[in-house]
Amino acid sequence: MNAPDVGIVFWILSAAILISGVMVVSLRNIFHCALALVFCLFCVAGIYVLLNAEFLAAAQVLIYVGAVAILIIFAVMLTTDMTSKKIVMTNENALVSFFTCILFAFVSVSMIRLTKVWNISDKEVVANNVETIGKSLMTEFMLPFEVVSVLLLAALIGAIVLARRERS
Repeated sequence: MNAPDVGIVFWILSAAILISGVMVVSLRNIFHCALALVFCLFCVAGIYVLLNAEFLAAAQVLIYVGAVAILIIFAVMLTTDMTSKKIVMTNENALVSFFTCILFAFVSVSMIRLTKVWNISDKEVVANNVETIGKSLMTEFMLPFEVVSVLLLAALIGAIVLARRERS
């Protein structure tokens, strides 16, 4: 892809991320919110592909879309009491949230202007980043990698135990 095409795809993905993010927090049906989250996470993976970070894109799809979002959907489906109750999905702190978003946008734009992250030359980018990340994960970061997997397993077991307790 040449540079103008990448820019167009970037803005389309960015708009999709913003729209689906608003849908996540504004839809009344929690299952539809989870589906909007899945779409948002897919679009973020598309941004990673545009940045030539294929490993991060694959990890985004496998971990967040394939695991976390599906776990959220299963949690919604396992909690049968939620369908009988009227869930109020309103925010009493809308004004505070609005000003927090404005502040976050201001800080983000300021940080982007102050850093040199956009001035990376092609010499600084690793040619085969998947191989480099794989070697790092399997050598110096092996213990933290395994600890995180055990922690995720414990969280999954805890969610199942809590869901089963609600039924009885």
